Amino acid sequence: MGFRKLLTFFFFLLLLLIIPSYCNASEKVSVALYYETLCPYCADFIVNHLVKLFQNGLISIINLRLVPWGNAWLNSDGSFSCQHGSDECLLNTIDACTISIYPDVNRHFAFIHCVERLSLQGRHSAWANCFEMSRLGTTPIDCYNSGNGNVIEGKYGRETAQLKPPLRFVPWVLVNNQPLQEDYENFMAYICKAYKGQPPEACRSVRFTIESTGKEKPVPQVCRASEGRNSSHYQKHQHRKV
Repeated sequence: MGFRKLLTFFFFLLLLLIIPSYCNASEKVSVALYYETLCPYCADFIVNHLVKLFQNGLISIINLRLVPWGNAWLNSDGSFSCQHGSDECLLNTIDACTISIYPDVNRHFAFIHCVERLSLQGRHSAWANCFEMSRLGTTPIDCYNSGNGNVIEGKYGRETAQLKPPLRFVPWVLVNNQPLQEDYENFMAYICKAYKGQPPEACRSVRFTIESTGKEKPVPQVCRASEGRNSSHYQKHQHRKV
């Protein structure tokens, strides 16, 4: 009988350890960014705004997901085209491979942030240096060269095409599956409002912001899907090894 009581005690002790961690995980806010690598407004958002989640501690209360597809187009033969040309298709796919191989958001975001910073500087062709700068291996290049990256990108393309309401531009931000649309720059206020646990210190300075958005505000600059296929840069991606 003593053994059964001891076993029961340890069982309930295990539950006490598991349940809080499960609850904490379930309280996290889901945040998704649909973007394309050479859209200057996506680059600005990632480099100057989204990065703040890692600086102010809000990353601890969210599950951040990055989807590098944007206004690209999946062709009938399985290939795809990109709004800003073949370099964008390449970088979208490299990002997709990096996310797949390094699923820890802290690791793959460091690489993506580096690439987008180079893009803002007009030096996106130096993207391979970002592996060393973010302390990652170059396995994503093998993923791209093998064609596996195209498979991952195709999944991102189909996912993006199924968004409701449809993606109209990038950057396109969702908080708990709700698109912020033109108010995406206010994303931290939405995160803090959606979070059900004890809010981090960073939320004190952004909590009120969401109430002030009832007034008309200028539409932020974006890369619009409607402009993509009419762009002179929009072209079918010819897969070539890096």
